[in-house]
Amino acid sequence: MTGRAETPTIGLILAGGLARRMGGGDKALKPLAGRPILAHVVDRLRGQCDGLLLNANGDPARLAAFGLPVVADTVPDFAGPLAGVLAGLDWIAAHRPQTGWLLSVAADTPFIPGDLAARLHHVRVAAGTPLACAASAGRQHHAIGLWPVALREDLREALAAGERRLGRWAQGHGVAVAEWPAEPIDPFFNVNTPEDLAEAERLATGAN
Repeated sequence: MTGRAETPTIGLILAGGLARRMGGGDKALKPLAGRPILAHVVDRLRGQCDGLLLNANGDPARLAAFGLPVVADTVPDFAGPLAGVLAGLDWIAAHRPQTGWLLSVAADTPFIPGDLAARLHHVRVAAGTPLACAASAGRQHHAIGLWPVALREDLREALAAGERRLGRWAQGHGVAVAEWPAEPIDPFFNVNTPEDLAEAERLATGAN
């Protein structure tokens, strides 16, 4: 199960964090195997979706080389990935109103699987839930999931009421989970620290 999802879906790469554990700045632009981490994410996601967006705050010009629309949070003070998801849902409603789904991934996950979109839609339909997220090594990754545009006003209200926990909001609506094996590489390995980046380099280059 690989390739583009049968259900029209826009991909959103969440790059709006502060990267404190990487010393600040855009960790998605850190080099990995000779290219920015973000370039690996874009390559792996592009063929699965009907278009890609970047969620990032600050000057969007620094991401111009990727040639993707950049949407900033509309909720102030770095409200986390939920705010990024809302920004993506709002973009779809304004620019692609016939598309009903958003697939979010984190900008620091360079090994996301090629069947991510298709499998998440499959488990969502099978479970009869409005949401789906990925899991590996017994851990759910709520930032890597499917979000219906139909729930964007509900999400807006939740954020206005102070909700910041992505998993809690998702579980309140019903979320199906698709599990991937974590060997030989966890497809949702994320780069948070310089040590993680060194490990990602080893994994990306196949070094022993």
